[in-house]
Amino acid sequence: MTDDADRPAIDLNADLGEGFGRWHLTDDDALLSVVTSANVACGFHAGDPSTMRRVCDLAAERGVVIGAQVSYRDLAGFGRRAMDVPPRELADEVAYQIGALDVFARAAGARVAYVKPHGALYNRCVHDERQAAAVVDGVRLASDAPLPVLGLPGSLLLAAARAAELPAVPEAFADRAYTAHATLVPRGTPGAVIDDPNAVVKRSLTIARDRAVTTIDGEQVDVHARSLCLHGDTPGAAATARRVRAELAAAGVRFRAFA
Repeated sequence: MTDDADRPAIDLNADLGEGFGRWHLTDDDALLSVVTSANVACGFHAGDPSTMRRVCDLAAERGVVIGAQVSYRDLAGFGRRAMDVPPRELADEVAYQIGALDVFARAAGARVAYVKPHGALYNRCVHDERQAAAVVDGVRLASDAPLPVLGLPGSLLLAAARAAELPAVPEAFADRAYTAHATLVPRGTPGAVIDDPNAVVKRSLTIARDRAVTTIDGEQVDVHARSLCLHGDTPGAAATARRVRAELAAAGVRFRAFA
């Protein structure tokens, strides 16, 4: 029998609570039966107080770790439009979002345990030192505890987190195309989003077991990730996520939250 220590382990995270009022985008209930960490929208790109509270209640009930999914203030663009926000203002807005979500997490008997930027902010923090530092400043402002920061391996965001003595947690994406530099292909590029469930499952296995991913040009690059993101805003996301978890489990992969 294989010892657990010899089996690969990975966290599964998904963006949840991405609705507003009567509009709902993600199947939060279904995804919370699959993931080990929940990136909850905090009201700037999606989410509202009632949605945040509902998702926190469900996550706490199921033992799923709660993370703050922080964004540029861009409800109309779903946080995917490029914005230039002064660093101090961005730090304040990041702290504001974390604090808002933490109210509902604590009411559910849990807490905000990590932070992950969303959309345009996530991509900007890969290569923009000032924006990355501002996000980390906001994380430190929001909590006395050293909250882990979830981001792309090799990004300036994770470098800034390490410099601030915050846990820097690398993640990978099974449903996004990669460049030869192990960065994400921009969403506007054909093939940037992978919507074939079979391909997503296959890539998940490669990431979890082999620590690698095939790029959009067909090359293989190393991706050392502690967490695997399963997007919740794509068609059939919940069914694909269930398949990913089942196939990983069948392959001997363990599931373990990083926070």
